[in-house]
Amino acid sequence: MGNTAVMILNWNGAAMLRRYLPEVVRTTPAAIADVIVVDNGSSDESLSVLRHEFPSVRVIAFDTNYGFAEGYNRALAMVDHKYVVLLNSDVATSQGWIEGLVAHMEEHSDVAACQPKVMSVAHPDMYEYAGACGGYIDCHGYPYCRGRIFGTVERDTGQYDTPADVAWASGAALMVDRQAYLGVGGLDSAFFAHMEEIDLCWRLRLQGRRITVVPTSKIYHLGGGSLPTGNPRKTYLNFRNNLLMLYKNLPHGDRTKTLVVRRLLDTIAWAKSVATLHWGDAGAILRAHRDFRRMKHAYDQLPSPTVNLIKDAPNILTAYYLRGKKKYSQL
Repeated sequence: MGNTAVMILNWNGAAMLRRYLPEVVRTTPAAIADVIVVDNGSSDESLSVLRHEFPSVRVIAFDTNYGFAEGYNRALAMVDHKYVVLLNSDVATSQGWIEGLVAHMEEHSDVAACQPKVMSVAHPDMYEYAGACGGYIDCHGYPYCRGRIFGTVERDTGQYDTPADVAWASGAALMVDRQAYLGVGGLDSAFFAHMEEIDLCWRLRLQGRRITVVPTSKIYHLGGGSLPTGNPRKTYLNFRNNLLMLYKNLPHGDRTKTLVVRRLLDTIAWAKSVATLHWGDAGAILRAHRDFRRMKHAYDQLPSPTVNLIKDAPNILTAYYLRGKKKYSQL
């Protein structure tokens, strides 16, 4: 048993387990890390597949679907490993992937979380949308990455092979210091799914900890395994959770101004959805703002942050749409 757990959250993903889990087991030495599948109340054959086809893999089985955030929170509270990798079920790992992450965390005690280079399963020489080579947040709260800005995803030519401090690490393969994770309350279960890892990393950074990317470690992510791009539910969660993230992590003095600007920008996004007849997305944006107004007061009792971590961040909308800066290296 190593000091690290590789934890895969599963919900009705028997096919994903059969496709990706063998490679995770093969490339994760037992002396370094334990592979654990956390089943979120699956109703398919997932538990039978795990029991009969992967007897060496530890299983934590819940009787209900707690969502991505709460599922991981409950599971991390049940283990005692120093580090835990939150690994999506649609990830193919490569030889040496876990060794690089563990060594990095051991060598940098001020790092609370890190990620590997996230590549595409379908196009292995391309970065994958969900995390690429480390994430950032612009001055309006929009996430972007080394290797991906909005819909533009870059080919990996080694341009981002240098380890770097980032604003957030991808939830597709997120290694965390377990005590630091628990110390800030873990993932926000109110988010259910989407952007919860960005919020977590923001809170860790507010505690003075670093978030990094380790490009020598590489994984391949299918992406869209839970909710595909263009799904109104995904649109709803992304818009709502982004607003909640800004509300809870910005100092009171900066919060109102930032959210007013975001409301204007989200109105433009809504108008675009209407103009292009994407009625599901248009309705999702309206519901996101309605539920944000209802949910935000749950955070009013939290201490107000004293530092605005996105105050000096670039305006990615202006850079991308007006100045034509489509790549991180051009910013």
